[in-house]
Amino acid sequence: MTVPNSSPFPLGATLDEQGCNFAIHSPNCADIQLALFDDDGAATLYSLENEYAGIKHTYIADIQPGQKYGYITAINGDEHYIADPYAKALERELKYTLPFNSKKSHQLAKCVVINTKFDWQDVVKPNRPRDEMVLFETHVKGVTKRHPEISTSQQGRYLGLISEPMLAFYREQNINTLQLLPIAACMHEPHLITMNKVNYWGYNPYLFMVPDPRYAEYDAVFELKTTIRELHRHGIEVILDVVYNHTAEAGADGPVFNLKALDKRHYIKHGHHFANYTGCGNTLDMAYQPSLNLVMDTLRYWVEEYQIDGFRFDLAATLGREGDNFNPNSGFFKAVAQDPVLKQTKLIAEPWDIGPNGYQVGNFPNGWNECNDRLRDISRSFWRGDRGYLTELATRMMGSRDLYSAANWPYRLTVNYITYHDGFCLQDLVSYKSKHNEANGEQNRDGHGDNRSENYGLEGECDRPSILAVREKQKRNFIATLLFSFGIPHLLMADVLSHTQKGNNNAYCQDNEISWLNWELKETQQAFKEWLANMVSARQTYMVPFIRAFSGEQRNHNRIFWRRLDGTDLSHDDWNRLTAVALHLGIGEQGEELLYCINQTNAPARFTLPTDDAQQWTMICNTSHFDLHQTIDGKEVLLEPTSIAVFHYSPE
Repeated sequence: MTVPNSSPFPLGATLDEQGCNFAIHSPNCADIQLALFDDDGAATLYSLENEYAGIKHTYIADIQPGQKYGYITAINGDEHYIADPYAKALERELKYTLPFNSKKSHQLAKCVVINTKFDWQDVVKPNRPRDEMVLFETHVKGVTKRHPEISTSQQGRYLGLISEPMLAFYREQNINTLQLLPIAACMHEPHLITMNKVNYWGYNPYLFMVPDPRYAEYDAVFELKTTIRELHRHGIEVILDVVYNHTAEAGADGPVFNLKALDKRHYIKHGHHFANYTGCGNTLDMAYQPSLNLVMDTLRYWVEEYQIDGFRFDLAATLGREGDNFNPNSGFFKAVAQDPVLKQTKLIAEPWDIGPNGYQVGNFPNGWNECNDRLRDISRSFWRGDRGYLTELATRMMGSRDLYSAANWPYRLTVNYITYHDGFCLQDLVSYKSKHNEANGEQNRDGHGDNRSENYGLEGECDRPSILAVREKQKRNFIATLLFSFGIPHLLMADVLSHTQKGNNNAYCQDNEISWLNWELKETQQAFKEWLANMVSARQTYMVPFIRAFSGEQRNHNRIFWRRLDGTDLSHDDWNRLTAVALHLGIGEQGEELLYCINQTNAPARFTLPTDDAQQWTMICNTSHFDLHQTIDGKEVLLEPTSIAVFHYSPE
């Protein structure tokens, strides 16, 4: 039998029937060797005898799936274990003890050669249109860890997401898209290890292509693929939150895991100093071709091998940096736009980082949807009762067309949200006036300070009926504003269950009941959960047709009116004076109509309903109560203080 020649491409460990090709981009490691490990951890070293353009490679015969491997190089004269940046699996969870050094590097979890074959059973992707998406963000572990009806072996794991109780939950709540917090193998930062904590959220990537073993019982690759297949079978898309702006190697004093040793040009540097535009010590240089290749290859891998439907990019402004400057026409964006695989996926940007000119909301290319923090901030201020926000609330509810032209909808629809994993969850937004992050061990200095929250009388949890009633109504106000605004809604799964993080608005290191969702619901929590399911259904039934009618070429053939309580049009001065207004929308000249009655005041407001076409209005949302009530006489509706109601009319 003739042993095949080795090849520089593809990078990583590529198995075939005769053995395995190993290739690694390592221009700064003249002495690098391949290490194959046996079951006892003993290593056999192999030279990488072939080289092409900085890539060293070799072929080893008779390698089988499950073979543990890595690379050995010299750092300051000591043998140091290096993980393959293109590895597809790890043998176990990641951890190490401080201080980290070359000797301890050999104790890290080893990379694993895998067979990528998997039976997808002819299940196809849902390929859901963007305007139908309602993103439900969740953590793989936190969503099921405390679920009493899920088996212990599946609680907190990939397969827990497709347990029968969870599938029933998705159906009940009309959930069609899951946005998973990072699942790529994550390494815990030194300051967390010192405090005996972990990076629970997962925003510190160690290897970009490896599903984190901590969420698997036996085989993370197989279990994650099974999970995605079954979610697709039930019509649910999967969006991955991915982190390509930095790696777990941190700054100059951080550990060496791979990229630092392999190629010193992977990170943006100012002389000998690492640019820290991410707050995590380093910034991946996407203007450098090998770094760009690494990211593009891993994105394609998730789509082709795991059938992922799309990505949410953490600190995505970093990906468009050319040196220190953001460029919406950078190589990364062009590479994605021409890629036959990636250009068909959903691409969602967190459109900022902490570097110079890092706030880039509205500046990403066509084909990208952006998280819109402006709807979040304006909605929070408006419903809290702050004056002067009506004009901008109107702009945000109409899809932030000052930032995202409706000519480019739906592929440029804004991603609207009130809550995200970072910041207050919905229950805490209406229960705490200040953040309470003491459990993080940073003296409450961490976390966002501009929360625009309110406690309505008492800080934190309480049992006073009057306060609880106000909090519940405010939660409904936020959700109604979100679901009936033009855009792609983003909700926290925690908010469905009215979960509280005890005022912690930065629970990134809380792998405990602060973050794990509590499924034992009180009566009010159950009522909110059911109301939310009905509102998501109403959004799909009534709002989606309006988003489509207001998108693209037909966008200018519709009706938009802002009205006073008596039904007359708002004047210019009214925008600065009134706090109870109505928005009247119509499709085309005689199509369906929506009417939003918005009352920010502390007194009831009587709205006159349009009857110019003898409309018979149906109430589809009223945040005053969980239950809908009918209009007074078909011509007027009395809306309680601080609430919103939405009505629908169909000429058919």
